Amino acid sequence: MASLAEHTLQPVFLAFVALCATLLAVAHKHLQRPNDLPPGPPGHWLFGNSLPDCFAYRKFEEWTKEYGPVFSLRQGTHVIIVVGRVQAAMEIMEREGASLIDRPRSIAAGETLSGGLRVLLTPAGEQFKKLRRALHQYLQPKVVTTYSPTLMRHARNHILDLIESPERHQDHAKRYAAGVVMSLAYGKDPKSFYDPEVQDVNRCVTRVGMNMRPGLWKVDIYPFLKYIPGYLTELKQGYKEELSLFKTQLEIVQEKMDRNEAPQSFSKYLLERKAELGLMPDEMAYLAGALFGAGSDTTAAAISVSVLAAVCHPETQKKVQEELDAVVGPDRPPTLDDQDMLPQTMAFVLETMRWRPVSAGGFPHKATKDIIWVWFLTDRREFRITTGSRKARALLETSGRSAAIQRCTRTRRRSTRRGGWMRRAGCARI
Repeated sequence: MASLAEHTLQPVFLAFVALCATLLAVAHKHLQRPNDLPPGPPGHWLFGNSLPDCFAYRKFEEWTKEYGPVFSLRQGTHVIIVVGRVQAAMEIMEREGASLIDRPRSIAAGETLSGGLRVLLTPAGEQFKKLRRALHQYLQPKVVTTYSPTLMRHARNHILDLIESPERHQDHAKRYAAGVVMSLAYGKDPKSFYDPEVQDVNRCVTRVGMNMRPGLWKVDIYPFLKYIPGYLTELKQGYKEELSLFKTQLEIVQEKMDRNEAPQSFSKYLLERKAELGLMPDEMAYLAGALFGAGSDTTAAAISVSVLAAVCHPETQKKVQEELDAVVGPDRPPTLDDQDMLPQTMAFVLETMRWRPVSAGGFPHKATKDIIWVWFLTDRREFRITTGSRKARALLETSGRSAAIQRCTRTRRRSTRRGGWMRRAGCARI
């Protein structure tokens, strides 16, 4: 009987071993870097490249220096093509911006923590169009000029705070940013950055930023992990807290509107036009919260960077001060109307943003059509943009067997023109 069982099981066992070996061979071949991809650092044959838990853009800079302005990484089945120099990023992002408006699927930060409601992580589609339309109508340039009284009021307070306690300039910048954005978003005027409502919203913003770090949540690479009980509990609880906070703020504005006491704000604008905009209550709540999240930390960081730049480069600070004294004078503060007459000042502001970008991590994007750039063709794949220290970067992240990227030798056969997407210059580098 035992001999019969052995003879019966032996073919089954051999078939199982053969099947496993075949699957491993197929997986190994499937996950290898295709020949038509840019070069890049080697990684694990199954899991691919590992990314740092923080400051990933610094590692990208090292790899850019080693492998060139365009290189590739892989995480699971996702291939990431990194464009590590500003010229390449400008050519890809600016010339094909309309084709890169989509977002890749974000299970952790987008679907779970944000409930699919955060505009920053919303894929292209009808919902995204609604959210963008609402933001555009309220934030377009001709409307932004009407915010000048709010900006000037908080700017005066900011200057007085700096005069009183210059050593706390970072706290003052946070107060200014929180005051401006709370006024625009909810019509409120917090007295301090440590106002409980400001702290509640900032806690949500910080949580989102922490959970968007590349590679932190493996569920974005291996979606089946979302079915593991308890794996996403932390994010689900965070979503409930966020939604409750944003809805409460919106309800407060609605109550003030019912009493005819609500000042003009983005929340009031949404509530007054909710039928026209076609937004659901949860969408309006998250959209108003997103306005605060997008403007508070970034504005405060930009102000602090400008202070750092002035201290590090006193000769430039002196030129700016001389221009302000000549154009504005000592009797009034500069206003938006003076902007065109202050080229040195505006150049200083723009240079500080390039010198120390406030959003070094960037956010994921997804291409909606083929993009031909210099050496490569990107075929409807996911990609990510990140702005690193001193250099703009674009991360093109593909999901699929390969990035369908063609070598330069193939692009040479196609017509090219200077300034177009394909250029012969530089092709020899591949």
